[in-house]
Amino acid sequence: MIKIPFLNIDAYYLELKEELDAAYRRVMESSWYILGRELEAFEAEFADYCETKYCIGVGNGLDALHLILRALDISSGDEVIVPANTYIASWLAISYTGATPIPVEPDQKTYNINPLLIEAAITERTKAIMAVHLYGQPADMDAIYGIAARYNLKVIEDAAQSHGARYKGRRVGSLGDAAGFSFYPTKNLGAIGDGGAVTTNNADLAEKVRLLRNYGSRIKYENETQGFNSRLDELQAAFLRVKLGKLDEWNARRVKVAEQYLKTLVQCPNLTLPIVPDWTEPVWHLFVVRHPQRVILEQHLSLSGIGTLVHYPIPPHLSGAYSGNNWQVGSFPITEQLSKEVLSIPMSFHMTDEQVQTVIKSLMEVF
Repeated sequence: MIKIPFLNIDAYYLELKEELDAAYRRVMESSWYILGRELEAFEAEFADYCETKYCIGVGNGLDALHLILRALDISSGDEVIVPANTYIASWLAISYTGATPIPVEPDQKTYNINPLLIEAAITERTKAIMAVHLYGQPADMDAIYGIAARYNLKVIEDAAQSHGARYKGRRVGSLGDAAGFSFYPTKNLGAIGDGGAVTTNNADLAEKVRLLRNYGSRIKYENETQGFNSRLDELQAAFLRVKLGKLDEWNARRVKVAEQYLKTLVQCPNLTLPIVPDWTEPVWHLFVVRHPQRVILEQHLSLSGIGTLVHYPIPPHLSGAYSGNNWQVGSFPITEQLSKEVLSIPMSFHMTDEQVQTVIKSLMEVF
């Protein structure tokens, strides 16, 4: 039996061993580990890749979103529209500022926030809309921006899962007032540890994020504001520079894997496949299917040696972290239904055609 892990982290290093080892040695021999030349170079290269003017490296993706919100002066008493169907980090970034996340249900076809439901959630306290490009597929940014413009709201992209994706030809990361990226090791562009970045075309916002990430200081011991310690270190920046050069190639392979899944699995009864609008170019961070009998599906694949994961089994509004908000089962029924049915199947740029066909064969045998 061929065993197919959900994700093969080792493959990254094996492919790029010489380049990654050279990057490590370069940093170690420099004796400079924080806010140095590797970070400056990566920030310039990633900004260019995302088609933005500025990139600011930070400690992780959650910090990236949090610092954007802080730089926009969002604070206690404010509200931020956020998808109900997302990883909890999107919500936590809002809560860290003292503001309140206001959840909006997803479009059942794309799983991203449904623009048709946003306007009803806006109040006089609303300051921004956070659009999450879930699973690597861009949200409908033109529709979201149209609403934001009518109400004078800021638009923040949670781009943690969408490195390299495009919306109507434009790179994710360049579509809002600012975007937050995560470089967690499992991401399409992953560090070898934690890491994150903010991209923006707004010079003032970029400067505020730079200030906030470094204790509120531009000059050592001169602290202009109450900042944070959230800096992408030199080692991770060096590793990311190596991987960035391969990102488009790796994403193209993910697209081919997704195409094979979409073409063949449409024959599986009761299996709901991702729907891709013609205005998006997703990068397939995850390939998520739905089935009303997910547990049976999950068990069958496991017995076949195929790894799967559930993203995400507990919606943020039902988590202990937000138990004080009086949300209950049934508050967001579409999100809750998705949480019971979604299953992520193997998706990696290192998957062979044989492995892809094995996953397809196993899925078609289930029901």
